[in-house]
Amino acid sequence: MYRFLLFLIALITLSGCTSNHLPLRTVDYVDLGHYGGRWYEIARYEHSFEKGCRNVSATYTLKEDGDIRVVNRCTTEEGTVKEVVGRAYATDTTNSKLKVSFFRPFYGNYWVLMLDDAYSYALIGDPSREYLWILSRRPTLEPAIIKRILEELPEFGYDSSRLIWTEQDG
Repeated sequence: MYRFLLFLIALITLSGCTSNHLPLRTVDYVDLGHYGGRWYEIARYEHSFEKGCRNVSATYTLKEDGDIRVVNRCTTEEGTVKEVVGRAYATDTTNSKLKVSFFRPFYGNYWVLMLDDAYSYALIGDPSREYLWILSRRPTLEPAIIKRILEELPEFGYDSSRLIWTEQDG
């Protein structure tokens, strides 16, 4: 039984390593201090941990040890506020590839694919192309910026038809 469990864990882990996509390109550099603060979710790929959420935001706080405190918040379908706290850390000197965990010891990829010079919007994904978020410093994003992001999604290997547009009450 023990060997079977090890085999199953290895199989699941390795299956995430195969892909029909080219390597995912990230931004050249992220200033984590500047990236900190509140970000509003504009759109996402749907996943169970955000199902039915609106007013979704994430707040990033750079800690003295270099790790990042992550607070994700949303309003559920029932109208209650749900909050989860996690941690993140950069995996290289560009700070564009992070590992994030809300349920240690399990970490997920958080790669910054697009980030404007003013740090007012960002596109976040992962190499498997199963996760995608469009984030903004404000609850809305200008249509021209959304259009630009959507036009570039295929270059990253993402399908814009899978996006769920997040309701933000303001």
